Amino acid sequence: MISYNGLIKLGFSKVDFVLEDASDGNGVYIAQWNSDQPQPSEAEIETAHNEWQAEYDSQEYARNRKAEYDQLNQFEMQFDDDRDGTTTWVDTINEIKGRHPK
Repeated sequence: MISYNGLIKLGFSKVDFVLEDASDGNGVYIAQWNSDQPQPSEAEIETAHNEWQAEYDSQEYARNRKAEYDQLNQFEMQFDDDRDGTTTWVDTINEIKGRHPK
């Protein structure tokens, strides 16, 4: 399997290659190789893709937390907690962490 993420994981940039899919059922292939470095084998690309996928999957909790954190007005929550002597912000952050553990 040839993938963009596999090639990027191997250290190539998007200008080093052009990928295409002829929609013939054979999948993605390298249509043009622009790098000065040798073109990696399909097995090397697949191994790199699998490493990238494992790293990506291991960070799912962080992406889920960020999505919820972004919906909060944390500065206002912290200000209100300081002013009122409450722990709303800390409690909310801990709830989010509880829903999305490492």
